Amino acid sequence: MAPFFFLLLLSQILLCAAIDTINSSTPLSGVQQIVSKGNKFTLGFYTPLQGKTTSSPSNYYIAIWYSNIQQTTVWTANSDAPVTDPTTTALTIGSDGNLVLLDQSKNRQLWSTNMSIGSNSTIAVLRDDGSLDLTDATNPSIVYWRSIDHPTNTWLPGGKLGLNKTTGVSQRLVPWRNTANPSPGLFSLELDPNGSTQYFIQWKDSITYWTSGPWNGNIFSLVPEMTAGYNYNFQFIDNGTESYFIYSMKDNNIISRFIIDVNGQIKQETWVSFTQSWTMFWAQPRSQCEVYALCGAYGSCKVDALPFCTCIKGFTQKIQSDWDLQDYSGGCKRRVPLQCQTNSSSSQSQSDKFYSMESVRLPDNAQTAVAASSQDCRVACLNSCSCNAYTYNSSGCFVWHGDLINLQDQYSGNGGGTLFLRLAASELPDSKKSKTVIIGAVVGGVAAVLIVIAIVSYFIFQKYRRERTLRISKTAGGTLIAFRYSDLQHVTNNFSERLGGGAFGSVFKGKLPDSTAIAVKRLDGVHQGEKQFRAEVSTIGTIQHVNLVRLLGFCSEGSRRLLVYEFMPEGSLDLQLFPGEKTALSWATRYQIALGTARGLNYLHEKCRDCIIHCDVKPENILLDESFVPKVADFGLAKLLGRDFSRVLTTMRGTRGYLAPEWISGVAITAKADVFSYGMMLFELISGRRNSDHGEERGSTFFPTFAASKLHEGDVRILMDPRLNGDGNVDELTKACKVACWCIQDDESARPTTGQIVQILEGFLDVNMPPVPRSLRVLGESPDVINFFSDISSSQTSQTQNSTTTSQTHSATSGSSHFQSS
Repeated sequence: MAPFFFLLLLSQILLCAAIDTINSSTPLSGVQQIVSKGNKFTLGFYTPLQGKTTSSPSNYYIAIWYSNIQQTTVWTANSDAPVTDPTTTALTIGSDGNLVLLDQSKNRQLWSTNMSIGSNSTIAVLRDDGSLDLTDATNPSIVYWRSIDHPTNTWLPGGKLGLNKTTGVSQRLVPWRNTANPSPGLFSLELDPNGSTQYFIQWKDSITYWTSGPWNGNIFSLVPEMTAGYNYNFQFIDNGTESYFIYSMKDNNIISRFIIDVNGQIKQETWVSFTQSWTMFWAQPRSQCEVYALCGAYGSCKVDALPFCTCIKGFTQKIQSDWDLQDYSGGCKRRVPLQCQTNSSSSQSQSDKFYSMESVRLPDNAQTAVAASSQDCRVACLNSCSCNAYTYNSSGCFVWHGDLINLQDQYSGNGGGTLFLRLAASELPDSKKSKTVIIGAVVGGVAAVLIVIAIVSYFIFQKYRRERTLRISKTAGGTLIAFRYSDLQHVTNNFSERLGGGAFGSVFKGKLPDSTAIAVKRLDGVHQGEKQFRAEVSTIGTIQHVNLVRLLGFCSEGSRRLLVYEFMPEGSLDLQLFPGEKTALSWATRYQIALGTARGLNYLHEKCRDCIIHCDVKPENILLDESFVPKVADFGLAKLLGRDFSRVLTTMRGTRGYLAPEWISGVAITAKADVFSYGMMLFELISGRRNSDHGEERGSTFFPTFAASKLHEGDVRILMDPRLNGDGNVDELTKACKVACWCIQDDESARPTTGQIVQILEGFLDVNMPPVPRSLRVLGESPDVINFFSDISSSQTSQTQNSTTTSQTHSATSGSSHFQSS
């Protein structure tokens, strides 16, 4: 008898798992689930993995998740009303037709769709778009409620995010409290309730720390990345009753989601089944530390550290378990109370002291105080027990009463400065006692030091005579070495072996005393002060990637500015690629060079704290190691040159054939300028010749023009370097030609991003046939076409481009659908 009941129970569970509908006679409870018809989404009781512990019962939530992506929910019903026993709780159709979650053990309602229906003749159906729809049981076209239009922390394609102007109800995204608790967090994304067409991210519904900018008819003005959304359809609706934004996928096989995470960032992500991971397409704010009050009271954000949040000196995490789950909102607490808080009047109790925090983003809610000097400002803060910090600058004295929030370390923007933090005396060393200890230690050690010096001086002198050693000063930026100019003169043999050079200076080979080979770049035209130069170089020194040349150190003495890089034994790509070499690079090597270069550029564009535009992508700036792995060089020069960079534009025009048209049209430069240069270089990788050096073979045809026409004809083998004798993968060759043609489109919005280039070359994205750029069609038959990118005046270029705007617009629009997941 028992096996019969077991089989009956199992059949009921399987039956529930096989349907996509809930009605009044089939409530959902316990382990039961419903699955959409295409098996894309599942609904049931869900508990976060992080919340499962042996010491406390798990909380369960009605949730929708991806059927084939582990532990990734897209919607939660009872976020703030969890249940501990799903077997006594049911999701069912109520007597008023609403979908309700009932705790049957306590006979209370935990959640409801809360619509005015007036009939219980309804059903709930889970769709393949991830939406749970409440519809009329007899007429499915009547939809009363959709979960996709009531998002929690995830916004799926097809769902609305906007404002009902009649009811004032806002559809918005709110993150989980932490990775184990889906109750609403402190941040939110929503359309401006005052009626403008821009979205805000806010902290506690009060402080706005990011805005999309208003809708301009095509994109949100402060989200230019939307122009690169080749896989998406965007639409903004604004009428008398509602305003909302909606997006969809051009390929329904692509899994994409838009989320607001527990740390207050919004992200657009795509699922890559090959790697079983989410790939981020876009995120805002770009820097995690731009999220307001991310680290809570007395917590400070660090851009280049993980975790981002730490407690400032004298404080410790208030709730450690929350910090372990990436919830920093609880902030930090004092380790030792202030002297004034202990109500101690003992003569032995020391007055509170101040700890100097330099280069920090000052907290909000400062109050002014009357003070004629920094000392007066300090006294003013000490005289009030509620004063926790002060600062004194050219604008006067400012004090902070109450909690300190929104702090950031290593901050150099507006609103930064030195903060004097009030701490108990025991938190800081006594300067008088410290001096006594130091003096005693110095006096006691002087005799020993003198003896040691006498013994070793002779050996040091002899060693100095035998070999002049390299003298290296303190490290800068953690791992970078600050070299003396005289040392670099010595290791380069007075800069005698020149490896190459360009608009920014010359490169020389050197060898450190341990026989490590280095490349020393002597910069021209860099006029920053030493402090600024060191700060810039330290930032660049933190950027490391297998396809970026590693910066080892620098020199800054007087007007001399030098950078020290790792040495690349195979030299630059142009030396290996173009005719004159005894052996030609194989096609497989060339393809890996193209892929590696794209990966390096993508890291600069999308993975660094700030987008770094290289501005001078060409074979001379792609270096090769002993295994012919490509490494992008000179990627930090655009950042180093800073305001002086515009002065170098004239020199950069000497790099014939790589500059995008926008360089000389007067418009702002984006990362797509690097994409154009990459495309021109990719043509040269394919042909093994400079783009402008093919004239004698084909009359006067510019190679990219010739390549675009042959690509459309399907005859791509003729484009391959003749030295390879046709030995190469035709599919890879076709793919590379298509990528190159897309990269050199006149309209930068039609060009792919470097991230998409990587995916195409890796085989994760398909690419359609590109149009022939209009500039190539118009000027491509002239051997002087290269001057369009190098020599013509900006006014002439602007006129030429203006005349082609209409046709380019169509190209950009149609081109946006040509990059699709394979």
